[in-house]
Amino acid sequence: MTEQRDTESLIRDQIAKHAVLLYMKGTPQFPQCGFSARAVEVLSQIGRPFAFVNILENPDIRATLPGIANWPTFPQLWVKGELIGGSDIMMEMFQNGELRELIEANTQPIDA
Repeated sequence: MTEQRDTESLIRDQIAKHAVLLYMKGTPQFPQCGFSARAVEVLSQIGRPFAFVNILENPDIRATLPGIANWPTFPQLWVKGELIGGSDIMMEMFQNGELRELIEANTQPIDA
């Protein structure tokens, strides 16, 4: 029970600390699934910094986060503490300009 509470605290801390956070399978340089690769591609095109957590290296987070987020799948994109969704939602928001707007409003350019 304590271990799960510690994992929940860790997740909440990660979400609070990072303006843009992607929970994904693998890393941005080496995504381990097509959905995570698509999420990284979309975020890379926006060109703003984002943090990530490789859930394959963090099985406790992988098991606990879906309960916190009420979202069963990965990747999961969080912006300013709010779950945005997975790669399909990210792609749709990117195509209509909403994702770029949201991320640019909450981050600084990489070279700033």
